[in-house]
Amino acid sequence: MSHYLVAQVKVNDDSWIPDYAEHVHDIVHRHGGKYLSRSGNITTLEGEESTANLVAIIEFPTAEALHAFVSDPDYAPYAQARQAGTDSHFIAIDASDAAGTIPYLT
Repeated sequence: MSHYLVAQVKVNDDSWIPDYAEHVHDIVHRHGGKYLSRSGNITTLEGEESTANLVAIIEFPTAEALHAFVSDPDYAPYAQARQAGTDSHFIAIDASDAAGTIPYLT
């Protein structure tokens, strides 16, 4: 079952971005990940206004692949640089249908 990393990021210092963009894409792909969206076009539709100015959604084939990416030693320095220059909120979700009403999801 697919698993998704949803990253909500408020960039406070963008100096980390060029190096991150140059290297992290390959690390994501090494773990079977695929970017579904990397967007700064964020509109809050309900609830408290989001402070994020970047949201990324990355699909991984399994939970293990997602966690392997996040804990990859090659990713660590880029994660640290991102964390130092942002307020980040990462969540992982799977492709399950909690309500059981979407017929194409198992």
